[in-house]
Amino acid sequence: MSNLRFLSCFGRRSLRNAFLRAAAFLVLLPAMHYAAPHAKAQAQTPAPTQAQEILIPRFWDPKRRPEKPNLGRMTTIRFLAEDDYPPFHFRGPNGLPIGFNVDMARAICEELGVTCTIQVRRFDTLLAALESGAGDAVIASIAITPETRKKADFTDRYYRTPARFVARKDSPLREIAPARVAGRSIAVVAGSAHEAYIRTFFAETAIRSYPSAPEALAALKKGEVDLAFGDGISLAFWLNGSDSEGCCAFRGGAYTESRFFGEGVGIAVKTGNEVLLRALNHALARLWERGVFTDLYLRYFPVGFY
Repeated sequence: MSNLRFLSCFGRRSLRNAFLRAAAFLVLLPAMHYAAPHAKAQAQTPAPTQAQEILIPRFWDPKRRPEKPNLGRMTTIRFLAEDDYPPFHFRGPNGLPIGFNVDMARAICEELGVTCTIQVRRFDTLLAALESGAGDAVIASIAITPETRKKADFTDRYYRTPARFVARKDSPLREIAPARVAGRSIAVVAGSAHEAYIRTFFAETAIRSYPSAPEALAALKKGEVDLAFGDGISLAFWLNGSDSEGCCAFRGGAYTESRFFGEGVGIAVKTGNEVLLRALNHALARLWERGVFTDLYLRYFPVGFY
């Protein structure tokens, strides 16, 4: 598992295929007008949709309002990204990059009143390109870790991937707690952070380890296990896609312990670029306040993963 990418053991290719099967229609939706008024979402307050109630996470303290710095001669922000990690960034029908991160970058530039460019590069070259001056910021779902902090400074996190439980829809299990599921069988991917978490906090369960997430989820579909535990984003697209055949649903809440599942994702800037860092933090907080973050989340994640 990469120590840079905030990606689960579900696998990059599997997540890409799940997204394209479950939400390919998103590329056909009209572009969003970020200047339009938006309803504010409350912290952890359900936002109703036709399919389900979706929790919209708040990562910004309402009592802390980052001020917009003097941008001086800054008229353009050159964002670096990649194009093979849907729904965060991928190529649209016209060959141009689109996705949650790409739209977030464009919304940030609109909020700051500057021009925005998106340069597509290979994921493993992004931080080196930032250091060399090829771009000003990287918005590519790079995990905030001690290792990545040595290579760049990061904004406040703007998303994280929680772990979630899923069960068959006919399961009587609703609320999840170690005592409630003692003796139940749980499918996890062998060697993953999710397996480590289950073995630490749900030791009284029957843990079934599988070589891959598709195999673990196939066991759940067949009723061979009671629950599966894994990456919330991957599971959300599986639930909303054809592979699940409508068999299953989330159970219980989100697990976000940073020891197992990381600190989250931020935008990387070159070490010491304090003005840009402050500007991006200001813009991110404003996008939350204006409801733009909520709109983007609902657009790209039709099944919420929190």
